[in-house]
Amino acid sequence: MPTIHLRPIDVDRDFGQLAALFSLVQDDPTSEADLKKDYADHRERIFCLNAAVDDDGELLGFNWATHDRSDPTRAVFYVIVWPERRGQGAGGRLYADVEQAARTAGIRKLEVSVRDTCPESRAFVERRGFSEHNHSIGMQLNLDAFDDQPYDALISSLKDEGFEFTSMALLGNDEDSQRRLYRLNDTAAAETMGSDGTHPWSSFEDFERRVCETDWYNPAGQMVVIDSATGAWAAMSAITRFAGRDYAYNLFTGVDARYRGRKLGQAVKVVALRYARDVLGAHSVRTHHLTTNEPILAIDNKFGYTLLPGEFVLMKELP
Repeated sequence: MPTIHLRPIDVDRDFGQLAALFSLVQDDPTSEADLKKDYADHRERIFCLNAAVDDDGELLGFNWATHDRSDPTRAVFYVIVWPERRGQGAGGRLYADVEQAARTAGIRKLEVSVRDTCPESRAFVERRGFSEHNHSIGMQLNLDAFDDQPYDALISSLKDEGFEFTSMALLGNDEDSQRRLYRLNDTAAAETMGSDGTHPWSSFEDFERRVCETDWYNPAGQMVVIDSATGAWAAMSAITRFAGRDYAYNLFTGVDARYRGRKLGQAVKVVALRYARDVLGAHSVRTHHLTTNEPILAIDNKFGYTLLPGEFVLMKELP
């Protein structure tokens, strides 16, 4: 067993290797530039970021732990080790470092995500007291093969009932519209079947900064359904195409509780998929769902989505 040393991460020297390691455990490649930008954006919330190295100074792996945005007693972390250097104690040292730093920082709950195709990673954290919190799966739709014409009648019927299908771009993407989008998105996400009721954003200002001001936010791809009789925002489906990706990504589809059971989710998602195919030029679209979110899974299965690898979220309470 090699002697393992921990040292602080050096952004300029190490981030190329960190990006390569992140790329091993995520759906898409992570570039060094993107990782540096993410680090700069969230630096104030990072409380543990160290490398494990051997006697020769070779980087074996790293940890990265960050305070939750809305709950200062909760943290999310990564421990990633090069596959050929696993089983030599580096991961254990890196995790112990995270837990010690978390206790010092007053953290009461640690959260980690592991690929559902990597039982070794799940076993690693379970041996350290973590238990499953939820499971999300990846799904992908071939837009070239997707037959959307059968949904024309549904969309037409909903329009006849007084529902307006529009987008943030057509609504002007002004502050009032963004606030309405925030209320619908935040509430529908917190009420998603199988979720723990946590709100994705702490305030409209948080939503504005983390969604509306990002590079990936595309007002024309933020589809909205409005009840013309009341002015209520009834449903939404957000879709975009991240830079450098050859597919579109459906970020979220949700329906206000008062309007569920009227197939608005299906209809607005079809509109979003058409936009991805006809405007964004995507040949496929991906998304992720909790395995407990039966309504949206039923819709995607009906549309012809196929499964992709997903991830488990595991948690541990620190006494």
